[in-house]
Amino acid sequence: MSIKDDMVVQFNYSLRDEKGDVIESNEGREPIAYLHGHDNMMPGIEDAINGKEIGEKFTITPSAADTYGERQQDAEQRVSVKHLVGAKVWKPGMAAVVNTEQGQRQVTIIKVGKFMATVDVNHPLAGRELTFDIEIVGARDASDEEIAHGHAHGAGGHHH
Repeated sequence: MSIKDDMVVQFNYSLRDEKGDVIESNEGREPIAYLHGHDNMMPGIEDAINGKEIGEKFTITPSAADTYGERQQDAEQRVSVKHLVGAKVWKPGMAAVVNTEQGQRQVTIIKVGKFMATVDVNHPLAGRELTFDIEIVGARDASDEEIAHGHAHGAGGHHH
């Protein structure tokens, strides 16, 4: 069964940096599940998975624009430290999460004071040449409810 739009796809992955070191993986956890063709996955990953079969393993190095985005210069913003999620004490270089109207956004602390912090709003992996090792472990036709909701339900997907 070839992967196509309106399918729930499950895959395992490892993410390697420019030196080949693994910086992220779902090893030992449930596969990632997403609804194919509904902008629920990075374009570079979704494009590579399109047309693949269950059991296929492959490696890709998509452009930064198709993963975490190109790095934007002067992407600094000041936020109240009470809006930073992830630690109690903040130091420059640390990653934090900020809740925005568009959902959660990962940022990097540049400078922190008692009440305000200056953060880099680029994703910490933006602009980097990253390599993904992917194994397709499952695929099925999405339910009408999943298509209407625009995301996968169940294990590895969204839970209501």
